[in-house]
Amino acid sequence: MAEPETTTRPDGPGDGLAAALAGELQALRAKAQERDQYLAMLQRTQADFENYQKRARREREDEWKYRHADLARELLPVIDNLERAMAAAKQAGETGPLVQGVTMVQGQFVDLLRRYGITRMDAQGKPFDPHLHQAVMQQPTNDYPPGTVVQVLEPGYLIHDRVLRDARVAVSVPAEGKP
Repeated sequence: MAEPETTTRPDGPGDGLAAALAGELQALRAKAQERDQYLAMLQRTQADFENYQKRARREREDEWKYRHADLARELLPVIDNLERAMAAAKQAGETGPLVQGVTMVQGQFVDLLRRYGITRMDAQGKPFDPHLHQAVMQQPTNDYPPGTVVQVLEPGYLIHDRVLRDARVAVSVPAEGKP
């Protein structure tokens, strides 16, 4: 069997058509590439917008959750003064209706703060934590391990999971001359 003959044609109308089709194919590929770029940009923009929405929702929730922080921070000295008054009355042996009234008012303040997620930190006897405590003095002692809160000078408070006010504390250090 004989192989078909291949002949080359001289430039004719088919070559112009092939060139035109190749040009159109190239243009379609360029448009497809441009479309893909726009699609990728749209997907990134959509993801950025969804992230923005999540972040904005989280910020609104935090703002709502911690909205009473400034007021509470200003009320804490009032509570501290009520506690000082009660301690002074106790030291003087007072137990009359005035002391009972001050105790009741102080309790109402504490309950009010608790309803809004504000709680007092329990620092006494705990290891010193610079995120929760402010060390205002060191106290030499061998009764506690070094770095332990041995005295709370001013109580600290949390609002939900954040520090509202650091506890001002005295921290233990080894006593000199004792093992």
